[in-house]
Amino acid sequence: MTDENGAGRADVQIAPTADVDERATVRPGTRVWHLAQVREEASVGRNCIIGRGAYVGPGVRLGDNVKLQNYALVYEPAQLADGVFVGPAAVLTNDEYPRSVTPEGRLKSGEDWTAVGVVVGEGAAIGARAVCVAPVVIGRWALIAAGAVVTRDVPDFALMVGVPARRVGWVGRTGEPLVAKDDGRYICPRTGAEYRDDAGQLTEVLPAR
Repeated sequence: MTDENGAGRADVQIAPTADVDERATVRPGTRVWHLAQVREEASVGRNCIIGRGAYVGPGVRLGDNVKLQNYALVYEPAQLADGVFVGPAAVLTNDEYPRSVTPEGRLKSGEDWTAVGVVVGEGAAIGARAVCVAPVVIGRWALIAAGAVVTRDVPDFALMVGVPARRVGWVGRTGEPLVAKDDGRYICPRTGAEYRDDAGQLTEVLPAR
């Protein structure tokens, strides 16, 4: 295991039962808990938490301050931006047309399929046991409810529920549902931040007070 300069890190906490490949990059302040696995060429940012039994596939990219809760499965080539939360037992898939064998009945190998990834924007959260079916893009600060199945791209700040997931509202940076005002405006009840809905795309207008 190395940092971005190829040197070992004493300021990374790895549980004795965790499996972190020597070719993975894990940056300072990150904690990898029991039975977690971080595969070869994965890149894990600063101050991340990789929970018990979580899986980070080969070449996966995690930004800073990312939390993977217990038994979250993040398959390659997923890319998670800074501040992303992945809840317990959530899954980010990578195979559009899954099969164990080829049409001829031969066990498939890595050369027999092309992995496709899930991309998760800054600050987004994926609830417990949710499934994101690649290839999809989860927008910045979006919130995927527990148990939802995401099959389409998700806008920034969207609140998504159900199977398949559909947007039922908007959330702010705190994760709380926004309150609708006049003329397409929305307000965060906790921070007072103001947002505007323009044809199904939410943008920040005023920062929190």
